Amino acid sequence: MTDTNEIRRIFLETRTVAMVGLSANWYRPSYFAAKYLIDHGFHVIPVNPNYTEILGQTCYPDLASIPEKVDVVDLFQRAEKTPDLARQAIQIGAKVVWLQLDIINEETEHIVREAGLDYVDDRCMKIEHSRIFGGLNFVGVNTGIISSTRNKTITN
Repeated sequence: MTDTNEIRRIFLETRTVAMVGLSANWYRPSYFAAKYLIDHGFHVIPVNPNYTEILGQTCYPDLASIPEKVDVVDLFQRAEKTPDLARQAIQIGAKVVWLQLDIINEETEHIVREAGLDYVDDRCMKIEHSRIFGGLNFVGVNTGIISSTRNKTITN
């Protein structure tokens, strides 16, 4: 399990997120997550062969088609698809492979960690970012983080 300090470090050290399985449907969880990340300064690259553009961003059919450097590959895919996607993330030079809520795959974790990348599973980037950097506390949710230090501002 990835701890809060590791996740905080990942957010502070990364800016570009390739979101595999991002949907153009506003009511899908992937859309909410992408919109939140964009609104908080992340560059989100949609990866979905069914679209040409999502949230004003060019959409690519696969990871290999992305023409720029990717920090995080965020997978909104079934667990059995994640090992191959992890291998693709390694090939494009990503730093992190992140599996969304309820997605866990031991083979994927082994592949990613063996390659020296950071690995997060069964977590949502939107929820974790807002939990760590204060977004959830505005609606009365206990984030479970108590600190006397001010949150670091994320800059590009």
